[in-house]
Amino acid sequence: MTDPTANPSPGAERRVEPFELGGATLSSRLILGTGKYQSAATMNHALEASGCEMVTVALRRVDLEEKGNLLESVDWSHYRMLPNTAGCYTAEEAVRTARLARELGGWNWVKLEVIGDEQTLFPDNEQLLRATETLVAEGFVVLPYCIDDPIICRKLAQAGAAAVMPLGAPIGSGLGIRNPANLRIIIEQSTIPVIVDAGVGTASDAAIAMELGADAVLMNTAIAGAGDPVAMARAMRLAVEAGWLARNAGRIGRKLYANASSPLEGLIG
Repeated sequence: MTDPTANPSPGAERRVEPFELGGATLSSRLILGTGKYQSAATMNHALEASGCEMVTVALRRVDLEEKGNLLESVDWSHYRMLPNTAGCYTAEEAVRTARLARELGGWNWVKLEVIGDEQTLFPDNEQLLRATETLVAEGFVVLPYCIDDPIICRKLAQAGAAAVMPLGAPIGSGLGIRNPANLRIIIEQSTIPVIVDAGVGTASDAAIAMELGADAVLMNTAIAGAGDPVAMARAMRLAVEAGWLARNAGRIGRKLYANASSPLEGLIG
């Protein structure tokens, strides 16, 4: 009998393909945050286990006077820095924070957050769009975190955003993908990368996001708050890869009734 593993099909060795984002090519489709870790060592081990290439940092929450602060705790030769505007509630605040980041380290990439509600941390669409227009005009690569609304995603793309980052669920909730129908519409209509950001709780959530067709997934709490952040980081890495491969392999259609795996014709009497 022929060994089925001797000559595997091309698909058996297929790897996740890189994707283009803001003029850069990223091999990893998993982006991580840096908040809520119990220690810098745990964070660095998790970043490594995740295989991520881009790491986001809330610069407003970094004490630059503190020895060993977050900017000093990460080996940035291994990762692309993505400053974010977490904690901003107006377009003016967010724009000012992005400008300060560029002055501080020359970073012209920004994960743009403009929050409209303290309890849900939902974005303020109007303020977010204004900030996007301003920062794009100033030469920033803008990645806006937004509601899973196809209309605001289309407007952000028209404003020049490099990607849209619709939430899967409220920040830090761990509820997973609450509205797959909206995400599917956003992905189908989008002319720029779609990165699912916020709400992921476990590996299956990340896989679902990728199976829906997302280009990448961004997360923080799901890993930093896990019982074993390093193990969860590896699980998320594998889930993102599995979801992308499944999406591109082409799943079978859903049917209401059973369909025998083996044909019924020609059965031995």
